[in-house]
Amino acid sequence: MVDVREPWEVLIGGFPEAALIPLGDLAGRVAEVPADRPVVVVCHTGLRSLRAARFLRGQGRPLTSSLRGGVEAWALRIDPAMPRY
Repeated sequence: MVDVREPWEVLIGGFPEAALIPLGDLAGRVAEVPADRPVVVVCHTGLRSLRAARFLRGQGRPLTSSLRGGVEAWALRIDPAMPRY
């Protein structure tokens, strides 16, 4: 899992197991994203993660997807204890 939010957003809440690579840093850190296994990209609402997933697939990471609705949707539908902002 790759979180493309900004560090301040991650401090509010998210997935502790996710690697933090802010979207603005992603192009320079593609090598940190595995190419040989599924990767889910997350952000606040799913827009940045969708953009990031498309970029990563274009960089040879075909098993990359975006968490639809982001951590906001996850908090609303799956984990209501997750902090929202």
